[in-house]
Formats: sequence, structure tokens, C-alpha cells
Amino acid sequence: MTTPFWIHDWSPFLFRFTDTIGIRYYGLAYVLGFVIAAWILVRYARRQKSRLPEEQVGDFMAALVVGVLLGGRIGYFLLYQWDSVAANPMILVRVWEGGMSFHGGLVGVTLALAWYARRRKIPFLHLSDLVCSVAPIGLLLGRIANFINGELWGRISTVPWAVIFPESGSPGMPLPLIPPRHPSQLYEAALEGLVLLVYLQARFWKSSITLTQPGRLAGEYLVGYAIARVICEQFREPDASLVLGLSRGTLYSLVMVVSGLFLLVRRPRASG
Repeated sequence: MTTPFWIHDWSPFLFRFTDTIGIRYYGLAYVLGFVIAAWILVRYARRQKSRLPEEQVGDFMAALVVGVLLGGRIGYFLLYQWDSVAANPMILVRVWEGGMSFHGGLVGVTLALAWYARRRKIPFLHLSDLVCSVAPIGLLLGRIANFINGELWGRISTVPWAVIFPESGSPGMPLPLIPPRHPSQLYEAALEGLVLLVYLQARFWKSSITLTQPGRLAGEYLVGYAIARVICEQFREPDASLVLGLSRGTLYSLVMVVSGLFLLVRRPRASG
């Protein structure tokens, strides 16, 4: 029995040394995302578009890495897999099994920003604008890595570009019998990543918004991401139980809308 749909058979490893050890696309996506973001932040400083000095970019990125990794990891289990961590807290350190949450990472980054802003005496909202302007890079690469991993697949569909993800079927189910699904990871890469990145970079370079209206770009990012996420959630298979009829991703994104709108409607003023 054959199927007209492509069967996902990509390996999550770029290079594999053993069955479980190697260079994974997902880890590579994180590394590339941070490296590219750091390069852009250096460009901001050199063009005098940032209050973050070039020589501090390295320390700043180190704080962000800690915030993203701790917040994303802890947030994933608190927001999506609380039962698992309650039954076995040691699952938190088994990072090779995957499990990261964007919304948890956002909280971790916010705490890292608050700490760094206070330590270096740089306005918190200005730093938030800088981070938000480059955050879609990591989302773009991360969602592509999700697709390569064959995880976080979409809802069942028969659109011509639907994909059969072997892991979405029951154990032992023949591949041709596994329902095809939306490649929602790529939808998210496009909307949450590429579209937002182009928009935010255009806003950053073609205006002085981050210097004259600190916090506004961050507000636009939060609202823009939430809208993109809610759209993509319509095609993505929920990876946790629904809350009030909404997927967890949609519910948490609505909180982002409120935060983003607060930053947008607050009285703007130039930072001193």
C-alpha cells in the first residue's frame, strides 16, 4: 500500500557518534540563533542604535542564554507536563529527551533582562526592545529544527503538502495507515520567525523607536507573536490538555497580548 503523502524520515542528528550522542539540529538551531543575534546586537552598537555597548554584548548574551534555557526547560514542565515532573522531578535534568517552552523561555529572558538592566544601569525597556528585535531568529531556526525532528506536528489534514509523521501513529501502525498532518512547524517558522523578523528589523533600522519610545517595539513583538501563534495553533495538534476549550499555546499567548498592549498604550517617553 502506497501513500501520496511524504513520509517524514529525517534524522534529528546532523552527525551521530552513538545512538543517543551526536550533533542535533535542535541544539545547532539554538547555537546559531544566539550567534546571529549577538552579531546583530554588535551591529546595533556600531551604528549607534543601541545603549548596549559592543564590549558588553558577550556578557549580555550569556545572561540571555541562561534565561532561555532555564526558563524554557522549567516552563515546559510547569506549563505542559506538570504531572510528569511531579511524578519524577529528575526529568528536568534529562535534557537529551527534549522539552522546551517558548512562554517559559520568555519568562526566563525577562528575569535575565531585569537582572542585567539593574547591574549595568541600562534601561530595562530598551534592552527588551533589543532582544525582541532578534528573538524571531531563534524561533525561525527552532521551528525548522522541530520539523526535522518530526515533533510538534500539526492536525490531521489531506492538503497536498501534508506530511506523515511516523511518531504520530500508534505503536506498530503501518506507515501508509498513519494519517497525514499539517507541517505546522513550518507554518510557525514562517509566521513567528521570518515574518516577525522582517517586520521588527524594518522597524528598528528605519526609525529611532528603540531610543525615543522604549518598550514599544517589545509591545509590537508580543502582540505580533501572540497573533501568529494563535493562527498557527489552529493547525497544530495540541500537546497538552485544553483549558477552557483553548490549547495551552493559545491561552498563554492571550496573556502576551495583554502585556504587549500595555506597552503599546503606555505613555511613551524617551529614556534618559
